Amino acid sequence: MGFKTIVSLGMTGIIVALGGAFTLSSGTGCSPPHIDVSASANTGTPISGFSGDQLVNAAQIMNAATAAGLSGQAQVLGVMTAIGESGLRNLTYGDAAHGVTNPDGTATSSLGLFQQQQWWGSVQDRLDPSRSAELFFSRLSGLSGWQKLTPTAAAHAVQSNADPNFYTPFVKPASEIVAALNSGAGGGNSAGGSCGVSGMSADSQALALELVTHLDDGTLTGPAKHMAQIRSIAQGSVVPNCGIDSRILQVMVITVRQFTHVGVSSINRNCTHEILGAGKLSSHYIDGGGHAVDFNTLNGRALTGADGLSLRLIGLLDPLVPAGSRVGQAQCRARDGVSLTLQHFGQLTDFCTHLHVDLGSATGQLSLN
Repeated sequence: MGFKTIVSLGMTGIIVALGGAFTLSSGTGCSPPHIDVSASANTGTPISGFSGDQLVNAAQIMNAATAAGLSGQAQVLGVMTAIGESGLRNLTYGDAAHGVTNPDGTATSSLGLFQQQQWWGSVQDRLDPSRSAELFFSRLSGLSGWQKLTPTAAAHAVQSNADPNFYTPFVKPASEIVAALNSGAGGGNSAGGSCGVSGMSADSQALALELVTHLDDGTLTGPAKHMAQIRSIAQGSVVPNCGIDSRILQVMVITVRQFTHVGVSSINRNCTHEILGAGKLSSHYIDGGGHAVDFNTLNGRALTGADGLSLRLIGLLDPLVPAGSRVGQAQCRARDGVSLTLQHFGQLTDFCTHLHVDLGSATGQLSLN
């Protein structure tokens, strides 16, 4: 039987998985900060036994993940893989002495942080920490559903290592390095902008106006009758039973700041006279409606509540939402073997066609400072 564990390091939450399922800690969805590579060599105290040029190399791997638009989960995967392959050292030698060959049978030698063989790219590329990391993350991004794999399985799928469990011992030190370097760079939601909360207003009209800019450029989409609710608030109109909880507007603004495209399927059903799901007891409907939002796509991909993009958004929002907040699709995650350990969100069941974020029972405001 597989086992799972969680490493939760302040506000720079990470995903750690050992065995068949994984656990999500808060803050995972935040866009990581850019790491000062030169400062990484001067941390003073080694991190999990790594120091100097090793941490410089880790920082360059992490920055490559950020540049590729990937989250802290990918940073851990990259650093973990490089620990396993090279001990975070940019090696100029590799597997040729062990009889490893190219697919065409010619002799080869793996090189660099990731011990990439010649079909990955030129010698210059493979010995450039940033470029070799870009090659790794490019292949990782092309792997469908990598976010739901255990770290060792995802790395194995990219690297084709002979042992699919080879990388398991390196998850913990990689997680500690990523958390420490991100923290030193001001990572997590304590950094403000890194989680999309910098300059966040609490005023409904100001929030709606920001969302309208995304409606107008097509990066936020949804049913016209629900998007009209946002436009009405942006215009300063007050329509009975057609408002939106300002905290839900904040959740939507955070989301559009973090993803390239956001699809919303439902906000205030009292306004649209839709009796769906929990009916008139739904946070979409009760108390004037608009106390929940359903996201059905992120970055052009349909959500189930258990997919990698849903998990990234949950991890992003969890440290920010107030007590009593709830997030849906618990049974969809259970079906897929996904276990979440969350700070603030309670979990509820819902259809596996979207991600439901519910503040109807929440007290207090979002933590945005």
